[in-house]
Amino acid sequence: MVVSGFGRSPPLMIAGGRVFVFPCVQKIQRISLNTLTLNVKSDKVYTRHGVPISVTGIAQVKIQGQNKEMLATACQMFMGKSESEISHIALETLEGHQRAIIAHLTVEEIYQDRKKFSEQVFKVASSDLVNMGIGVVSYTLKDVHDDQDYLHSLGKARTAQVQKDARIGEAQYKRDAVIREAHAMQEKVSAQYKNEIEMAKAQRDYELKKADYDIEVNTKKAESEMAYQLQVAKTKQRIEEETMQVQVVERAQQIMLQEQEIIRKEKDSTKTAPWWTCCWRSCRWSVGFRSVWRR
Repeated sequence: MVVSGFGRSPPLMIAGGRVFVFPCVQKIQRISLNTLTLNVKSDKVYTRHGVPISVTGIAQVKIQGQNKEMLATACQMFMGKSESEISHIALETLEGHQRAIIAHLTVEEIYQDRKKFSEQVFKVASSDLVNMGIGVVSYTLKDVHDDQDYLHSLGKARTAQVQKDARIGEAQYKRDAVIREAHAMQEKVSAQYKNEIEMAKAQRDYELKKADYDIEVNTKKAESEMAYQLQVAKTKQRIEEETMQVQVVERAQQIMLQEQEIIRKEKDSTKTAPWWTCCWRSCRWSVGFRSVWRR
């Protein structure tokens, strides 16, 4: 609300709220602060390379009630105008800037980088509409099309390029897969050979160590057997010597017993025989004793 007249110089601007107005001496006018949605169309605008395209954008604009300077500017320009009239003025301004930016870009730049195009329109339109007290809340590129099938052909070319790149990528992937598989197989075979070599070395070392161990064991076993046989021979010899000694002792005892028996018999016979018989026996016994003593 804008109150002017008696006692209101400069006019009083109220963005929402209440105000007392003196009839006849004061005047009250209203201006909309609602957000306005604009459908910005630019039909058949020639791009930098001379290709005509049609662009449609969606913009949100509104008069800034919080900024006193922008609100005063908007009141001076749009006081007494309806929302549709304000929307038409803002739409014409945006459409003009949109056309100007399209003319400086190529179709590919607009179509492929919509964000960049929207940012340029937003920036240029904001700097112009702010002088009218209008702020651009947002701008978005909605649609891009042409009547010459340029975008369709561009899409086909892009699709063909993408398919080509996909085929090339697939072929490269298969090639790399084959190479990786060959490398893996080579590494596997190499590892297998290396493992077999290590196993052969380990087997060889085992056989050598086993042979040395067997030689040592057999040597110790032979020495043990020789020592055992030697000990058996010594024991046997000692037993034989002791046996011979026993036999000698037994033989001597037998001889002694036989001599004692002979002496006993001679004594018995001496008691009954004549004297010459006794003499003869004594002499024979003496000769026999000497011969036994010699033996």
